[in-house]
Amino acid sequence: MIHALSLTLLAAASFGVLALALQLFFVLRYRGSAARAPAPVSGKAPTGISILKPLCGVDDDLEANLAWFATLDYPVYEVILGVKDTRDPAYAVARQAVARWPHIMRLELQHGEPGLNPKVNQLITLAAAARYEILLISDSNTRAGAGYLEEIAQTFEDPTVGCISHPVSGIGERTMGSLMDNLYQCSSAGAGQIAAKQAVNQDIVVGKSMALRREDVESLGGFYSVRNVLAEDYVIGRWVTRKLGKRSVVARSPVFNVSQKKSVTAFFKRYARWSIIHHTCVPTPVYLAQSLLNPLPWALLGALLAPSAQALGVVVGVALAKLAHDLTLFRLMRPEQAISRSAVLAVLLKDALLFAAWANGLFARTVDWRGNKLRVLPGSKLVPPTPALDKPMATPEPERAGELLAG
Repeated sequence: MIHALSLTLLAAASFGVLALALQLFFVLRYRGSAARAPAPVSGKAPTGISILKPLCGVDDDLEANLAWFATLDYPVYEVILGVKDTRDPAYAVARQAVARWPHIMRLELQHGEPGLNPKVNQLITLAAAARYEILLISDSNTRAGAGYLEEIAQTFEDPTVGCISHPVSGIGERTMGSLMDNLYQCSSAGAGQIAAKQAVNQDIVVGKSMALRREDVESLGGFYSVRNVLAEDYVIGRWVTRKLGKRSVVARSPVFNVSQKKSVTAFFKRYARWSIIHHTCVPTPVYLAQSLLNPLPWALLGALLAPSAQALGVVVGVALAKLAHDLTLFRLMRPEQAISRSAVLAVLLKDALLFAAWANGLFARTVDWRGNKLRVLPGSKLVPPTPALDKPMATPEPERAGELLAG
């Protein structure tokens, strides 16, 4: 019995390696087709874009992130910065940005508290203040490459498109926690978005950078309709296709999540929360199957159950394949960025912590969200906790729900 279970786990890990190889293939194919994609020709005046940027606390290198958005090479756009209230440390940074770039940036304080999702509460205020018809939701810890707004405007020239979101990459690491975070963003989150779209036309819409038409948002009931949903990006992406009958598009180039000083503990807490929410959005069989994309823990378990030279060979092969996969995507998804000598260790530690977070997500349904304990129901719907059903859960750092369903 134990020997059979060991063989099953080793076979599952080997199948996971095959799935990773296919993921890498689809990313390479997408990069090739994206590089050859011609820019649409339009005689229309430039489409105005309102960038909605909710702030919560001072992210790594926040001033430089805002400066990047203040100097985009696009003729008609605005950046609306949002904070919950003046007590937020980001308020002072936002005021300085508005004073420096008054023709581009504006600051809005949140009006009321209509729901349980803090990011959506801000989006409701920011959307009401926006001047233009394309609303671009952009997290405060992001930057992007050249042609960012041009591609969004060109994409919306097609009336069948309802949403465009960007694959996620990660840059800037100075600590082991941020190195693991950026490795995950490149090798799992961004690669998963691209591969899911390429392989099975599955939309994984990520709110770290996603754009919609104002009229489509209003047709769906506005951001108010997802005020009590934690994975609002995932839900809106599904509604765009299922309710509006429009297409979601994956952008040709990634958006860069800036992570510099995250601790290993903060990394684990973030993905422990992510796993809980992800499990509420997909059926349990899918959640179980997705663990094969992290095959090394399964291979180790198989070898421990029935140690042998053959089992050890499988473990070594799986480890080498996973390292090659992650480091290759780490380079592909962030060109011109150096790879740390600690990256090999970071891959192994990352995968061990992600497996623990995944196991927690099988059963836990309660998260602490900026000091508020909440239960997450199917579809990532938020409700106050039921004391009898509460489970202890690590307190996550204040990060956005928009990154939760990538990968």
